[in-house]
Amino acid sequence: MHIDLGMLMDGERLGGEEGGEAVEEENAPDESVSPEEVDVLQEIVAVIESAAQLGDYRRTQRKECYNLVRRLKLLLPLIEEIRDLDDAISETGIESLWNLKKAIGLAKRLLKICNEGSKIYLALETEVVKVKFHKVYERLTQALDALPYDQFGISDEVNEQMQLMIMQLRRARRRTDTQDIELAMDLMVVFSKNDDRNADSAIVERLAKKLDLHTPEDLKNETLAVRKIVKERGGLATESIQQIIDLLNKFKQIAGVEVTNILEEPTLPYKMLEKLPSLVIPHEFLCPITLEIMTDPVIVASGQTYERESIQKWLDSNHRTCPKTRQTLAHLSLAPNYALKNLILQWCGKNNFQLPEKHVLMEPDNSFPGQREEIQSLIEVLSFGQLEDQRKAVIKIRMLSKENPENRILIAESSGIPPLVHLLSYPDSKIQEHAVTALLNLSIDEANKKSIAKEGAIPAIIDILIKGTTEARENSAACLFSLSMVDENKITVGLSNGIPPLVELLQDGTIRGKKDAATALFNLSLNQMNKVRAIEAGIVPPLLQLLKDRNLGMVDEALSILLLLASHPSGRQEIGQLSFIETLVEFIKDGTPKNKECATSVLLELGSSNSNFLLSALQFGVYEHLIEITRSGTSRARRKANSVQQLMRKYEQIP
Repeated sequence: MHIDLGMLMDGERLGGEEGGEAVEEENAPDESVSPEEVDVLQEIVAVIESAAQLGDYRRTQRKECYNLVRRLKLLLPLIEEIRDLDDAISETGIESLWNLKKAIGLAKRLLKICNEGSKIYLALETEVVKVKFHKVYERLTQALDALPYDQFGISDEVNEQMQLMIMQLRRARRRTDTQDIELAMDLMVVFSKNDDRNADSAIVERLAKKLDLHTPEDLKNETLAVRKIVKERGGLATESIQQIIDLLNKFKQIAGVEVTNILEEPTLPYKMLEKLPSLVIPHEFLCPITLEIMTDPVIVASGQTYERESIQKWLDSNHRTCPKTRQTLAHLSLAPNYALKNLILQWCGKNNFQLPEKHVLMEPDNSFPGQREEIQSLIEVLSFGQLEDQRKAVIKIRMLSKENPENRILIAESSGIPPLVHLLSYPDSKIQEHAVTALLNLSIDEANKKSIAKEGAIPAIIDILIKGTTEARENSAACLFSLSMVDENKITVGLSNGIPPLVELLQDGTIRGKKDAATALFNLSLNQMNKVRAIEAGIVPPLLQLLKDRNLGMVDEALSILLLLASHPSGRQEIGQLSFIETLVEFIKDGTPKNKECATSVLLELGSSNSNFLLSALQFGVYEHLIEITRSGTSRARRKANSVQQLMRKYEQIP
């Protein structure tokens, strides 16, 4: 998954933080000041030390950042030896040190991006950020190569250390570590452009944990980082930025944090704090959900205190746990915390701090029963109404189920799932289409997944997958994917003969249909018996076709499924009967870093059980490409390539 945000580097400038202003050379010397008069060594040390103190890098770039910081620290002994030099440094020597300092400055700015930037953006733009790291490695290599070590009187030990570092930097420039397959698949699902789709909540939760965006404080900081991206683009939210905002809002919904318009300026308390930078609000005065000062603090059953409006929204979303402690609440009563409210008021008066006004809006509370009444009325029509009325009602239920989590819970609590499942078998293709899409939306709720399956929906969904309209088939595949997040539903789909029509959709569907089928088949194939069913249904030929037609943009998905299938004897046998090895070698040679990583993994899986696969790969010239991967591939790809070579030596197929 890649969203182009115009982040590529240009000349001597390194693309800016989150794609905004370019990162200029840091602290370049004033042209009017002679280089001899500037303590460049002191500035180099200062930049390295400040860079080393950043820490807490974004997870997707953390390893690369720590490696870069470690290399920067290795420069300190070099600087100390130059400082101890008795002779004056020549103009050429000082110029070379300034170039080194500029390269280190670029490194620091990149580290700062990975320390403060949007976590979602950095996860999406891993390839672009890698280009930045490579540019930094190149600049550091050039600067270190140009240093006059003999003139500086550098010891042999430090000189050897610098030469080793230069060699490591050159090697690092050829490496392109990528995110894991699961993260890539999850991002692909949540960013798929489907009008009536909501990403499965389990996937969104998994992404939130992977990106460390599951606490109110994490989400508050991410909001500020995304707002900074928007500000640097003149306040305009492009389509790609809107996708980032949409995913951030999904994370907020899961964490119980209020979803606000991220394009607006920060709320009143933040404006006040900007005017009074020395004023720090006591931590105990802040609501754990919104991280804003509380105006109406209340105590829940766990003993924790929250802003009334925020915790009420959490409870209204069918949560029955304390957001902070995660323990189940014994009851849902809210008790005013008068003592804390008085302390807050006293502190505000003493510090001349004005509390934000809270406008009590009764409409949401009054409309909640009305919404329930509307939903119950619609469900009654679904069960007993005339055909045209049923069609209108199911369309309305479909739209309501898409809008928000509260509606999905209300529909389920109002016994809306059974009549929707019944309509799946109704002899009207449009009613079937709306019903299966409504169930897809409802399945976002974890409890609804099991309820839908218990009502016997899976066989009916599979029937629509076979006979329905184009959109109904696509949404049926997406619904099976969502339901199969529950392991027992994976088994039910397999036993209900749901895999063959998914394979057919993978082969003959629209691009959207192929993607829906691929994600469903990937998830279902995590079950061993479903692997056999997929192979028997003929999944391998359409997967190979996806590898050949790169314009579809589904190479990674196809290779991921093939990797799962290759772990089963039937999968290895089926793959071996086709001219698959040559295609695999082509991706090992010319694919993207991610393609090479996965293709090498598939070859290792195949070769571990049958040396003939390795022999075939050798005949197609794989060996030299494996050597290249061990030098410049991703970390995982290098490990897999080394393992493949070890197998080849074991089977005495290479020296």
